[in-house]
Amino acid sequence: MKNMTKALVAAASLVAVTALSACGATADKADNEQGSGPITDLRLMVPNSPGGGYDTTARTIAKVMEDTKIASGVEVFNLSGAGGTVGLQRTVNEKGNGKLAMQMGLGVVGASYTQKSPAKLTQTTALAKVIEESGAIVVPKNSPYQTITDLVTAWKADPKKVAVGGGSSPGGPDHLLPMQLAKAVGIDPKQVNFVSYDGGGELLPAVLGGKVAFGASGFGEFLDQVEAGQIRVLAVSGEQRQEALKDVPTLKESGIDLVFTNWRGIVAPPGISDADKQTWIDVLTKVHDSDAWKAELAKRGWTDAFVTGEAFSTFLTEQDKAVADILTGLGLV
Repeated sequence: MKNMTKALVAAASLVAVTALSACGATADKADNEQGSGPITDLRLMVPNSPGGGYDTTARTIAKVMEDTKIASGVEVFNLSGAGGTVGLQRTVNEKGNGKLAMQMGLGVVGASYTQKSPAKLTQTTALAKVIEESGAIVVPKNSPYQTITDLVTAWKADPKKVAVGGGSSPGGPDHLLPMQLAKAVGIDPKQVNFVSYDGGGELLPAVLGGKVAFGASGFGEFLDQVEAGQIRVLAVSGEQRQEALKDVPTLKESGIDLVFTNWRGIVAPPGISDADKQTWIDVLTKVHDSDAWKAELAKRGWTDAFVTGEAFSTFLTEQDKAVADILTGLGLV
C-alpha cells in the first residue's frame, strides 16, 4: 500500500510539472494576472540591421514593457538579410514558438516578393499593427538642393545621375516612396537610380557621405541628425506637417500630388496556441495604453495606428495584394 501511495504522488508530481512546462507564455500570463510579476522570456526579432526603423521601434516597445513592468527580460535581437526575408523565414520556421515575435512592416511585405521568398507574411500569426510614419526626403547639409523643387528639377533633368538611397529593398517603403514620387513629378520609375540599404542604420552614413544625392525614409530615423544640423529634410510625405519638423512642408504643399505613409507591426510564428497569441496581444495592448508609449509616439513623430488580431490579419492580406500589384506594374515581379 505504501509503495502504491508513493507511485501515485510521483505520478501526480510528473503531471503537474508537465502541465506547467506545456503552458509556455500562458503560465507567465497567469502569474501576471494574479499580480505576482510581469510576463517573462519574450523575444522580439528585428529582421534588419541595428539603427533602422524596425530596430528603433522594437527596442522602444521593449523598453516600455520593461519600464512599466508589463514584461521583464525582453530580448531584442537582429537577424538581417534579404530585405527582412531571412528573419521572415526564421519566423515561419519557428512554428508553434509562442515566445517569439518579429518586428516588421511594409518593407517586409515588398521584400517577400522581390526577394522571391518562399515564406510570406500571410503565413505568420498577426499580432498587432502599432504605428504609421510619414516618409521624408532628406539631403546632407552640404547638398546643393535647398528645396524639394530644386531636387525635382535636377532629378527630372537626369534621373540616372541623381541617385536616391532607401533603407529597404525594392518593394519596401523606402523604395515605393521615391518610385511613387518619380511618377508624381513625371519621371519614369524605371529610370530611377535607386540604391538599396539594409535598414536606416546603413542608409544614414550613405546620405551623410554623399554616396547618394538624397534619401527617402521614415523621418523619425533622422531626427537626431536633423537637430545636429547634419541632415536637411526637404519635404515629408504625410497628409500633414509633423510636429517635430514644423518648418518642413508636405509634398502636397510643395505642389506634388502624393501622400505616402509607412506602417509597422508585429507578427508571431504560425501555429502558436490561442493562449500565447492572446498573451502577446494583451502585452502589446498594455504598451499601447501606457503613458510611456504615448510619450514615445510624441517624441518620435509616430502616428498611433494600433489594431490587433483579425483586424491586423485582414490588413496584412490587403497590403500583400496592394504591394504585389504595384511591383507588378513596375515590372519587378
